Amino acid sequence: MKQPMIDTYEEAIEVVRAYGILPLAPLIPDYPSLSGITLPDRWHSDTELDPWRWRVRFPGDGVAAYGKFLKKKAILVASDLIPSVKALLGSSCSIAERYGDGLLSKAAKEVYGRIEEEQGIETRALRAAAGMKAKESKKEFDQALAELQSGLDIVISGVRAPRSEAGEVNGWNSTCFETLEHWMEGAGIPLVPMTADEAASRLQARLQQNSSPQAMASFAKLFGF
Repeated sequence: MKQPMIDTYEEAIEVVRAYGILPLAPLIPDYPSLSGITLPDRWHSDTELDPWRWRVRFPGDGVAAYGKFLKKKAILVASDLIPSVKALLGSSCSIAERYGDGLLSKAAKEVYGRIEEEQGIETRALRAAAGMKAKESKKEFDQALAELQSGLDIVISGVRAPRSEAGEVNGWNSTCFETLEHWMEGAGIPLVPMTADEAASRLQARLQQNSSPQAMASFAKLFGF
């Protein structure tokens, strides 16, 4: 399938809305990715044409949710598909219920609680707040973030430079996180209750509009169509 090449953020928005799901890097066979439809020399150019900057503009503008939702890879999901994807990949049970049932790690529960308390918290502050600042806790912290993103409990909402206790910028920009519900509320996206069958039907119909049979076969495995 021919993949459209783009130059601007506005064109990228059109692609996200047309396809519904857009990985940052190649993930689905015969299907576009943000890196595949943009020029390599634009990445990390720190200009308006830098796709690396766009990735956090999408959630900020309410265009798409962003996070490592599939196979621990960064994905953009168009706002209208979020309820369907959440219904298929996430859980209708609360964090506390899943932890109580042994379906969620203690680290993930702790990290989620800190994000819930401070929406938009940046990674280094989150790690400290969750009590995982020690070097030996990094793997556990990273696994907790991956666990929460794969179930669409949290999303990446932007980037921000960490600050010292004196309020001074202290280091490079760091990823920020919000709970999915908080991000959806801010973006004006209603969380529509639906069954897994309803979600699969809606998602399948949406993806089929611009996906090849090969791409749809891959999506079917990922979402269980």
